[in-house]
Amino acid sequence: MTQQIEYQPPADAPQLRYFMRYEQTNARTEYLPHRHAWGQVIFVTGHVLEMDVEGERLLTPADMPIWIPPGQRHSSYNHALAQFRTFNLAADLCTGMPEKACLLRADAIAHAIMNEFARRGLTQPQSDADWRLCEVLTDRLRLAPAHTSYLPVSDDKFLAPILRALEANPGDSTTLAQWAKRVYTTERTLARRCQQQLKMSFSEWRQRLRFLRAIALLEQGWSVQRIAHDLGYSSASALIVMFQQQAGTTPERYRSRLG
Repeated sequence: MTQQIEYQPPADAPQLRYFMRYEQTNARTEYLPHRHAWGQVIFVTGHVLEMDVEGERLLTPADMPIWIPPGQRHSSYNHALAQFRTFNLAADLCTGMPEKACLLRADAIAHAIMNEFARRGLTQPQSDADWRLCEVLTDRLRLAPAHTSYLPVSDDKFLAPILRALEANPGDSTTLAQWAKRVYTTERTLARRCQQQLKMSFSEWRQRLRFLRAIALLEQGWSVQRIAHDLGYSSASALIVMFQQQAGTTPERYRSRLG
């Protein structure tokens, strides 16, 4: 059964320049749609967060924060236990940030500052040094490359059934040519639709899907070998190569970082 939660900001949030929140939600929890006058960056530290912002889905792995501009209506849902931190900044400080909600490939400096805030349980800057760290974090986030979606979706008549089938079974290794026959079109048409609708190739989309699935299984304690088999890889080393391409680290190091 889904648990529904209403977002409750600090009472003085509209007057604050910066504030931070640290939250953990149970599996199958939904934050009901809401909007606020300040900008918000959500750092996911456990599992995969699924968000809807102004009708568009954003799906992100840990370590790739979500940016939500002021005034944009959004909600979120997590299938499993999720941990996340939010860095909130006044609307006038959002200059230079993307105008639309997106994912940010934040650098190590940004993550280190948020980790330091979380270690101290800091909810608002208390010292001059804290204010400077908030300003540095804001600068690093402005410089972070933006991604419209980590795993985009499509309602295209050819692509939609394929993407739904793969989300249900990420280990399915059916080729694009085989999928084309199943949906009564050509491989070239499907490849073109992928670039137009998803802004990436079919193989890249499936690799990202498998990466997200691998994260979820790592958090459940599965071995790398078992995950590789579940996701259709011929060996654990093939999974490790894919994981390093997506996360810049190995599955075991990623798991140890999650703690």
